[in-house]
Amino acid sequence: MGGCGGGGGEDSGGCKWPPWLGPLLETSFFGQCKLHAAAAHKSECNMFCLDCINGPLCSLCLDFHKDHRLIQIRRSSYHDVIRVCEIQKYLDISGVQTYVINSAKIVFLNHRPQPRPGKGVTNTCLVCHRSLLDSFHFCSLGCKIVGTSKNFEMKIRSDSDSDECTNGIIAMHKQIIRNKIHSFTPSTPPQTSMMNYRSAKRRKGVPHRSPTGGLLMEY
Repeated sequence: MGGCGGGGGEDSGGCKWPPWLGPLLETSFFGQCKLHAAAAHKSECNMFCLDCINGPLCSLCLDFHKDHRLIQIRRSSYHDVIRVCEIQKYLDISGVQTYVINSAKIVFLNHRPQPRPGKGVTNTCLVCHRSLLDSFHFCSLGCKIVGTSKNFEMKIRSDSDSDECTNGIIAMHKQIIRNKIHSFTPSTPPQTSMMNYRSAKRRKGVPHRSPTGGLLMEY
């Protein structure tokens, strides 16, 4: 990942992100667990612990991570994705395009560059130039890390051959910083599993509405 690197924390340009985000984006999922290879049908590694940050986990590994913050990684067109309802508890994903796959909103972990934008495209990812809906700036969490770092402006100037294109991207980048889309901290801290359990018992039978989101693309 360019820009902010993979170690988490804060880079020289002031970009802040959780310590687990870089390792998450660099992890290879869906391999066979080395600890539980004998149980082939249960040993696919598609889980990640935000507390231990120790690589991909299979379902049998979860016994060692009780009461930890765990997220499940899924696949779409050979790319890693995560459901919005899981990641937004721990990360502000504003500015990242969401999609609907199998009736669930997801975001992609890493970039999926296109050779060239399609005809009539008016908005693209600031980092990898993938076509986006007009209300978004990034195609993935990885591109948000790169595109919200303060040294991204220097990278734009060094890579671009067109002053007009460069100035347009820089203006958009400054607007993003001004609007605080660069934040990675969720607005409301997630409840603990015990708090959720008690709340569910106290309000048994009360329906819960799913959170609303921005403009979605279904495919």
